[in-house]
Amino acid sequence: MKKVVVGLSGGVDSSVAAYLLKEQGYEVIGLFMKNWHDDSVTISEECPWLEDSNDALIVAEKLGIPFQTVDLSAQYKERIVDYMFNEYERGRTPNPDVLCNREIKFDVFLKIALQLGADYVATGHYCRKGIIKNADGTETYQLLAGKDPNKDQSYFLCQLSQEQLAKTLFPIGELLKPEVRQIAAEHNLITADKKDSQGLCFVGKVHLPDFLQQKLKPKKGVIVEVPSTASQFAVATPEFHNEKEKLAFQAAKPEYSLEDGKVVGEHQGAHYFTIGQRKGLNVGGTKEPLFVIETDVDKNIIYTGQGKTHPGLFRHTLFVKEDELHWVRPDLVLQPDETMEVMARIRYRQPLQQATLYKVENGLYVDFKEAQSAITEGQFVAWYVGEELVGSGVIS
Repeated sequence: MKKVVVGLSGGVDSSVAAYLLKEQGYEVIGLFMKNWHDDSVTISEECPWLEDSNDALIVAEKLGIPFQTVDLSAQYKERIVDYMFNEYERGRTPNPDVLCNREIKFDVFLKIALQLGADYVATGHYCRKGIIKNADGTETYQLLAGKDPNKDQSYFLCQLSQEQLAKTLFPIGELLKPEVRQIAAEHNLITADKKDSQGLCFVGKVHLPDFLQQKLKPKKGVIVEVPSTASQFAVATPEFHNEKEKLAFQAAKPEYSLEDGKVVGEHQGAHYFTIGQRKGLNVGGTKEPLFVIETDVDKNIIYTGQGKTHPGLFRHTLFVKEDELHWVRPDLVLQPDETMEVMARIRYRQPLQQATLYKVENGLYVDFKEAQSAITEGQFVAWYVGEELVGSGVIS
């Protein structure tokens, strides 16, 4: 009998994942990951992990499976929280959920499961795993979108490797969320009606400025409003000698200066803000709301524009550096000057967008058919062929 360790989070999805695996004849062990108890940095006033671990225990008892809690808070702090501070300090906006899957659930947690003699780990993610049988007898694993279009979580797993996928099962990937809740209700699982957890993976809701201020000190600076008629938006497109020149031009970040607009307010630190952000600027009196179009952490200036159609928010092309490029399917890796037609997204739940990948020596351009709003450094872009997520990278 194959042994599976399920990451029981205390939510309905992982509860049903454990139930389904037991029904399928696996030997199932429930493991709850405790990821936070650092008193020097408060992430949240609420402490959901106690309630969650209790719910996970009750589900395990109901299913008649062994259960234990593992404390991964040291690794979580080092690999996720410290990384977040570091990225924000550099003026980038990290995605902790993608990191958490790559570094914690499918690395630290997976290794613990294998030490317990498990053949697989399983999670309650809404995605599916495909297997391609190769001519030489080996197998290639596919990361496929979940069947529920409203809940597909493949984006959060965009950094997984073949080695990680080989050892992973996604039992609820073929189900819709209402079906998952129905299964939980039919089998009297305590989590059947529990609300989905929000916020940082496993940690709960986080008020980001408060969180960041514990390590990144407030620093007064100015908020500049750049009019949509500013000269840099009227720049005539130069003549390009080749596609690479054009892509480099389109992917270049706009450079603003104080002369491009007028000072309309003050902020407590450019590193607390992200491109596309509307809340927290506390500047009134504009016809349309202000959106952050660029942050300059070196000079501590935030540049904003009025309205969600402001030209400063839009770009056609983004760049991923070579060392931040990841292929879930290494057999599809592009060589310099090769291209690939894909569907891509730059944030979770964004509808997939048509794009062309263009490989160069030092990285990869993702060139979108339609201009994208709020392309943000530090976030992940993920690309798909059909319903398969084949690669991803950190936007630079």
